[in-house]
Amino acid sequence: MNNTIAVRVFDFLKNYPPFTMVEKERLLAVAEKVVIQYYEAQQLIFEQEKGPSAYFYVVKEGAVQLWRREVDQKSLVDECDEGDVFGIRPLIAKRPYVVSAQAIEESLIYAIHTNDFKDIFERNPKVAFYLASNFAAGVRNHFGKNNKGRIFYGDSSRVASEYQLVEVQSIDSSKAPVVCSPHTPIQAAAQIMTKQRVGSIIVVDDDFHPVGITTDKDFRKKIATGKVAPERPIADIMSSPVITCPPERTVADVQIDMLQHRVHHLCLTQDGTPHSKVLGIISEHDLLIVQANNPAVLVREIKGAPSGAVRKTIREKAEILLGKYLAQEVSIKYISPILSEINDALIVRAIQIAETDLAAIPLPKPTTSFCWLALGSEGRKEQLLRTDQDNAIVFEDVAAEEAEAVKRYYLALAENVTLILHECGFAYCPADMMASNPAWCLSLSEWEQQFSHWMAAPGAQEVMMTTIFFDYRPIYGNFDLAQQMTEHIFENVDEKDAYLMQLANYALQNPPPLSFFRNFIVEKNGEHKDQFDIKARAMMPLADAARVLILQAKVGHINNTFERFDKLAEMDENNRELFEQAADAYEILMRFRAVQGLKNKNNVRFIKVSEFIKLHCMMLRISFIPISELHAILKVRFRLGLLG
Repeated sequence: MNNTIAVRVFDFLKNYPPFTMVEKERLLAVAEKVVIQYYEAQQLIFEQEKGPSAYFYVVKEGAVQLWRREVDQKSLVDECDEGDVFGIRPLIAKRPYVVSAQAIEESLIYAIHTNDFKDIFERNPKVAFYLASNFAAGVRNHFGKNNKGRIFYGDSSRVASEYQLVEVQSIDSSKAPVVCSPHTPIQAAAQIMTKQRVGSIIVVDDDFHPVGITTDKDFRKKIATGKVAPERPIADIMSSPVITCPPERTVADVQIDMLQHRVHHLCLTQDGTPHSKVLGIISEHDLLIVQANNPAVLVREIKGAPSGAVRKTIREKAEILLGKYLAQEVSIKYISPILSEINDALIVRAIQIAETDLAAIPLPKPTTSFCWLALGSEGRKEQLLRTDQDNAIVFEDVAAEEAEAVKRYYLALAENVTLILHECGFAYCPADMMASNPAWCLSLSEWEQQFSHWMAAPGAQEVMMTTIFFDYRPIYGNFDLAQQMTEHIFENVDEKDAYLMQLANYALQNPPPLSFFRNFIVEKNGEHKDQFDIKARAMMPLADAARVLILQAKVGHINNTFERFDKLAEMDENNRELFEQAADAYEILMRFRAVQGLKNKNNVRFIKVSEFIKLHCMMLRISFIPISELHAILKVRFRLGLLG
């Protein structure tokens, strides 16, 4: 091949996976032997059950459809456009093609002989992983089990040395556990801890199973204060039951366990339960030794942070941690609860400070309880970036003569809290969907009346409000109030078929975000002209579908979108694969938005598709695949044809 042509082929291939992972010299050698083929519209490239040929293919220009023939009908399997690889069957197995490939318009195809790529495939683990993860039987498998939620696929240039994470390493369980029996005198147990230089001791039964744990904190609170005599057995002051985990847990697993259970020690046992032998103990201090930027430590720092500046700094540390997680492609299902715990700690601390500040002014605190609710992305545990605030307050019902004073107090509290959060970098909601708005600071009965009204007369505005407020999550206060709100919603769902129909119809308002020619649907005018709205056009169609389906299923307390899809997959075997794909797609979109947000130092919503490499465009397109099928399910289940 002419060297000039070979260089052009190389310049094209180097932008598309898996060729992005091949060394320059080796890719140049491949480019020199590429066969350039021209196909007319509707011309077959290869046929199902024939071959395979000695080549696999890359679309240079045009478009190719892959079809599978089954009995007397054929079904579309995939569409490939510029830079897409197809027909890799001869590279992975010398067996007939399982699909047919057909050009749907005039197309230029690069044909690569398997002999010219076999060595790369066998010796380059990144290329092998990409092809194994993304292709099944030689056909692209967009949602492979090995690459869930990923967007980079082996692009090693993205990971700087300072981004290496210890969170994904296994924990060190080599230290022998320090233990005693339940009958050991407290003083003797303290002497054992002193001799071993540890801050905790596991209390075990005769089978060496953990029945309790005692820490330095217990000695300070119960012995030093004189509440319990040191001659008493250790069982009198131990904490029980013990939070346990198996030895194969990673540092990341241990961190999230500590956060969720709000403990500072975990006991390692043979099978991860209290009913097997103790192997060791892991403390927060142990985690600090292996990593300074520990999310559990960030939460603890927030709880004691005296000023807004300190709290803002801690939240900025959380974003540094987020960047590291994203760079290492740690699962969003791990990242999301970590960032939510940090955000929740900030909110709780803001409320506590606001309550203290209000106590200093002549505004009597009500005796009634309240609950602070997170809405929107924070309510769904999806607020990885510092987006604008969405929150509300529900308080206990009070007598009519007390209502005005009670509401005045909670509005003042909310105003202080939202101000503190604003100082931490969480913008005020432009639409004023905040607890400081009198419309969103209501008693329990007022909220129930509001919900009943929205569901009984579901116009466009009412349905939109439920998409915001039905994703609430209790953060602080009396969680039973939030539970009563949830029960009220589910009690009304059966009676409000019209509401579910309108909610499902609302979920259809954003169609799949690709045009007929597989181009991204971008804004046509205004400030964001020619930009792609990743939130409205890609994320919300999935979130809206998950919300209405989980509400129909009457499953509460699962707000996160991909967790909702996981639950739906568990409940609906017929659509399991679709829901699993939707969950994975949403993770991809969350990751992509977070990466772009950190890169641009904002809570990115509108993106310039023209600036993306082919790989990123491909991954975004993959995440759009489930939207059409979800919309089809909604149309059938909720009889949306009746709406005209």
